[in-house]
Amino acid sequence: MSIPFELPADDRDISPRTGYTRAHWEAVADGLLTAAWRRSTPGGALLHLPGRPSRSGVRSDGLEGYARTFLAAAFRVAGAGGDDPHHLLERYADGLAAGTRTPGRDDTESWPVILDFDVQGQPMVESASVALGLRLTRPWLWDKLDPGVRDRAEEWLRGALRHTPAPNNWYLFPYTVAGFLESVGRGDAETAAARQRALELLEGWYRGDGWYADGDGRAFDHYNGWALHLYPVLDAHLSGDGEALAHHGGRLRAHLDGLSLMFGADGAPLHYGRSLTYRFAASAAVSLGAVTGHTPLTPGASRRIASGSLRHFLDRGALTADGLLSLGWYGPHEASLQEYSGPASPYWASKAFVALLAPAGHALWTDTEEPAPVEEADRVLSLPGPGLLLQATRADGIVRLHNHGSDHVRPHEGESAAGDDPHYGRQAYSTRTGPTARGNVADNHLSVEVGGRRSVRRRVHPLGAGHGDGWGWAASWHRPVFAEGPPMVPGLRVESVVVAHGPLELRVHRVVGAPPGSRVALTGWATGPEEPSTSALHGLYGWDAPAPELLPAPQGTARTPWARVPRLTGGCGGTSVHVGLAALTAAGSDAPRLSRVVTDVLVDDGTVEVVWARDASRTRVSFEPLEVRHTRP
Repeated sequence: MSIPFELPADDRDISPRTGYTRAHWEAVADGLLTAAWRRSTPGGALLHLPGRPSRSGVRSDGLEGYARTFLAAAFRVAGAGGDDPHHLLERYADGLAAGTRTPGRDDTESWPVILDFDVQGQPMVESASVALGLRLTRPWLWDKLDPGVRDRAEEWLRGALRHTPAPNNWYLFPYTVAGFLESVGRGDAETAAARQRALELLEGWYRGDGWYADGDGRAFDHYNGWALHLYPVLDAHLSGDGEALAHHGGRLRAHLDGLSLMFGADGAPLHYGRSLTYRFAASAAVSLGAVTGHTPLTPGASRRIASGSLRHFLDRGALTADGLLSLGWYGPHEASLQEYSGPASPYWASKAFVALLAPAGHALWTDTEEPAPVEEADRVLSLPGPGLLLQATRADGIVRLHNHGSDHVRPHEGESAAGDDPHYGRQAYSTRTGPTARGNVADNHLSVEVGGRRSVRRRVHPLGAGHGDGWGWAASWHRPVFAEGPPMVPGLRVESVVVAHGPLELRVHRVVGAPPGSRVALTGWATGPEEPSTSALHGLYGWDAPAPELLPAPQGTARTPWARVPRLTGGCGGTSVHVGLAALTAAGSDAPRLSRVVTDVLVDDGTVEVVWARDASRTRVSFEPLEVRHTRP
């Protein structure tokens, strides 16, 4: 699709895979900002972008437009050493003065005040972008402001320090505000307390492998990269705090070991977790690692991932004809959104432009692009901390994530089928597919049917993960939750193990405590006729028939307006074992015929063993105690 503003010609010498250079990044930032500023109020305090309002209201949405675009402008100008050819900072300075003149007033320009997260708290989120933008551009904006405007801005920002954030990454918003205030000599006990509290919580949320839970509980998603790592690492980098940078940067480096494998050869990030309308913000941590030096990637590989992700969305219609980022994935897509999503929400994508903090002579821009990890070799990587398994295949450039440790259920919350979230509850996600919408048949799901009622998976209990040479596994258990009737059946639980072997997925499930006459269903990947991918599913044990039925998902996914989902069904009761094979491959490739890839299946007393035709290797899964082995002859 055409991009509604001019970009430089592709440079296939320095960027043989994407064609993008630093000049492309600057041009995209300029194009996005120019389009957004056409919707500003006369004083520039609010940017009212078109679309349905969020639950926070139109005024908060206008602040969101100002703050999130300011972040892109700040990266753009700071990375250029203050060069501001489009006079962006003048606009943001005027908007800051107008917005803080009478906060809370119902007029054309005034910003909403910052309150607790549960009382129209969205302005607290935006305060972090305002503070970070001011910190990045201090010599050219803050230092030139009238003293009265600086005082008013400080008073508005301090609202973030005096109110309660949401119990997750939101604590990094007052942390970031406090960091800015301290950087301009306005720190005190209040700023110190906000920073200390955030760092204490961050330590408690760390689960290893470079991954943080997004608050208490087990939510692991893209917020790791575009929030939980970005704010503390960037703060340490800007302040020159070597000790803090070594600590947080070391964790970023570990995170990038896994995150760098979460981008497909087409540049797509995994369609997994919430706030996916932020799109190419998923590459922010990759670029931040390159900027600060805390990365396992070469500069050429870092740019290949970041530029690949940026181009992926621009080439597929993420921009409207007016040059605005739409609410969705490629074009508008309601099922990808949350109730807090408003017209300016997509502009958290501005975080990707942290790449521009690397100046023109930095190796991130001068080195030749190198392959992304998915382009180098087939790879299977387990992440026991978050309970995830990554499976990447070079031939088709697809990355699959098997989720056996992440959910979106807070510790204090009960499990309810009404809270079923397709972006967390499915057992697998990929860079080539999106989950089906709530209300359609669920993809990559094991459901138990009791009395005609089908279950969903809510709280995920990880059992372990590991990997070897060319294979890996992850396991979890959950209590099936039902939408109608009693929410749970006493004693009913599902234990699930996935073993990745090349492009193949061995899915083993044990259902315990099912009432007589119960049924079980396993679904595979959701694909559509317009997608460059093929979904296959085959029953090995415990199903009515080995061949699946194909069910329609009329709402489609973020990648296709209509999809099909393969499904196996079978009976269960008491304790039963169900074994299937799944595969997601590029359409037109030499897709494996799943009926031929396993030569033998042995199921005995809670143990499953399969023999693979390709190399005569054996995979053995035992449930009591859980043990997964893969041996070669």
